[in-house]
Amino acid sequence: MVHAAYAVLSLAPLLVLGVPPIGTQPEQVHLSYPGAPGSMVVTWTTFNKTESKVEYGLLGGRLFEMTVGGNSTLFVDSGEEKRKMYIHRVTLTGLKPAAVYVYHCGSDEGWSDVFFFIALNDSTSFSPRFALYGDMGNENPQSLARLQKETQLGMYDVILHIGDFAYDMHEDNARIGDEFMRQIQSIAAYVPYMTCPGNHEASYNFSNYRNRFSMPGQTEGLWYSWNLGAAHIISFSTEVYFYLEFGLELLFKQYEWLKKDLEDANKPENRAARPWIITMGHRPMYCSDDDQDDCTKFDSYVRLGRNDTKPPAPGLEDLFYRYGVDLELWAHEHTYERLWPVYGDKVYNGSKEQPYRNPKAPVHIITGSAGCRERTDRFNPNPKDWSAFRSTDYGYTRMQVVNATHLYMEQVSDDQYGKVIDSIWVVKEQHGCSAWF
Repeated sequence: MVHAAYAVLSLAPLLVLGVPPIGTQPEQVHLSYPGAPGSMVVTWTTFNKTESKVEYGLLGGRLFEMTVGGNSTLFVDSGEEKRKMYIHRVTLTGLKPAAVYVYHCGSDEGWSDVFFFIALNDSTSFSPRFALYGDMGNENPQSLARLQKETQLGMYDVILHIGDFAYDMHEDNARIGDEFMRQIQSIAAYVPYMTCPGNHEASYNFSNYRNRFSMPGQTEGLWYSWNLGAAHIISFSTEVYFYLEFGLELLFKQYEWLKKDLEDANKPENRAARPWIITMGHRPMYCSDDDQDDCTKFDSYVRLGRNDTKPPAPGLEDLFYRYGVDLELWAHEHTYERLWPVYGDKVYNGSKEQPYRNPKAPVHIITGSAGCRERTDRFNPNPKDWSAFRSTDYGYTRMQVVNATHLYMEQVSDDQYGKVIDSIWVVKEQHGCSAWF
């Protein structure tokens, strides 16, 4: 008994020193790729104003031998309490491709835990591995534990979160947003966590989304593009078609940006280097859930545009088809659905035996079943011809851009303890609009 008491007493100084300086303590640490080779952005939150520093070094080298400063911005949530937080951003540059770095962030008033990441390889022959999903909440985030372990095992180079975070980040005066960002730290502090906005981010004009994440470009993460391996990846907002009160001009601005970005990506030298064009947006163009919403009531605004605006708002299906988009990733429906290659509501398979070999239209994947308080959705019992595979299991999708011609995707069921329940190879010997003919 005496020995036990001595043991506790000997820990007393540690227990006292271990009390974190709450307001100045970094939390919600997450990485993102700013789009420039050899770089990474570290973002975190404190509740008092402090310096913004990242100390880092190569794994196996001297710990924290390099220091980079950044800046913080004050974010005042629009809820009743007008809670304040400081969002810190530091950009690391000059990173060696594929090297492992160890880092922590904060200031002399408080440091984060120690994390590591692998700097992205900027070679076009790199074969990046992704986990992708949407609709993951703070309550019932069923896939989170599996994703945490797999990320820390080094299975992924990048995470794509295709809209709908936390359910909802603004709730309880943005405390739910804080909780969610703490939950994903065990993934997002190790690999770039790349995002697009969903309908659950809409409160106060998407302010929690726009302030908390650090995506490439100058649009507060609403739309942007970046390159990795043989892929050009475009993230955009489907929500500009639905929340017109935040500005109809956003819809047209994004459309013009998409058109220009796709034109650039299709310049012969660019398409040769990055032949795969992959888009991610929250609300799908096609789906077969029985939700009395986008899947059953009307042809998607995102697909066909809106005629009730002045001027009429153009949809995106023709634009994406015209510029030879290969793969379109969606969420919003709390299910997994794989489509046959589709355009204009019709199936355009490569061949009967090999539908995804040289398909004659873009391939669509809906992956919105990561887990949230709204549970999974049900399917319409009579889907259209373009629906190839459907599952209501909780889970997420893995993707690897293997090389210029081959891309692999598989669906993981968390309900079935990580079992792969669906997989496809998309094989394209030719990319671009001419591949459709």
